[in-house]
Amino acid sequence: MESPPELSLGGSLPVPSVQEMVKESTDSVPLRYLHLDQEPPASRLEGVSLPAIPVIDLQKLLRHESMADELERLNSACKEWGFFQLINHDISSPLIEAMKCEVQRFFRLPLEEKKKFYQLPGDSQGYGQAFVSSEEQKLDWGDMFNLITLPANLRKPHLFERLAPSFRETMEAYGNEMQKLALMLLGLMARALGLEAEEISNLFVDGLQNMRMSYYPPCPQPEQAIGLSPHSDASAITLLVQVNQVQGLEVKKDGKWVAVEPLQDAFIVNIGDQLEIVTNGIYESVLHRATVNSERERLSIATFYSGKSKVVIGPAAGLISAEKPAVFKKVVVEEYIKRLYSEELKGKALVNSVKITSP
Repeated sequence: MESPPELSLGGSLPVPSVQEMVKESTDSVPLRYLHLDQEPPASRLEGVSLPAIPVIDLQKLLRHESMADELERLNSACKEWGFFQLINHDISSPLIEAMKCEVQRFFRLPLEEKKKFYQLPGDSQGYGQAFVSSEEQKLDWGDMFNLITLPANLRKPHLFERLAPSFRETMEAYGNEMQKLALMLLGLMARALGLEAEEISNLFVDGLQNMRMSYYPPCPQPEQAIGLSPHSDASAITLLVQVNQVQGLEVKKDGKWVAVEPLQDAFIVNIGDQLEIVTNGIYESVLHRATVNSERERLSIATFYSGKSKVVIGPAAGLISAEKPAVFKKVVVEEYIKRLYSEELKGKALVNSVKITSP
């Protein structure tokens, strides 16, 4: 029997579980988790009125009579924000709730059970923390469970086979729905840009999908820690659900952090680096971060959808002209994502590194 293909996307150094550390009644943030140079969370800026990220209605995008107006709203949201909340998406509420329950159940497992899913050396998949490249690096206040979910032949058997059957089945169904939704949105974005859908969809059909399930425990000094450092996503598009509706996600807009108030049953969608490259910078990936609080845990499920692992992406031909030359080099998806997981998160340094510099 032929062994499944191996896909290496880089790895992270092992670090202690923050969830377990908090159980030991930590009353201050340990030195390695101190982020004293971060800007204050948007939710704590008293007297400052900040805008809300746009809301897009998928059903309006699919109905002939409302498509044009909603497509322009989508185009504007992608250009001006790089983030929006998607409502009326037709993904089954029971399926979403089942996925949330499975994730909560996983993080409630005893440490000895979660250890079965620990990341192996040099691998970013599994339970642990990502983006840790040195022993001196400051750490984020959270734990992750990261898995490649599609294509199925790239899954790690030693991780999937150990999952509870209900978790495995729910993740399978949820992942398939996320793939359909991501491809639908990418097709609509192509239309909003005046492109043939194939110019984008051919890059992403049967693409690489991974899920990052995150747990951010309460923090005794939330103003001195960060759940996930400011970054842009390396994917083409990201679909996120808050598991327990606790606020913590913040987006950088016009130099200020804006707190995202999650809508019930909505997906928070954001543009990733790969789509910024393909759209030649028309749609930009946007800095965002996860903050923490002192009272409640926060859990989220982020589904990252990328191009096929071996595909080469670059600015779409239909978006390049003499007046608007290509501003990004071509990159191989697998190599690009591997760089993400092998380095510390540093804002938009990764996508900026593949920009074409003027002679």
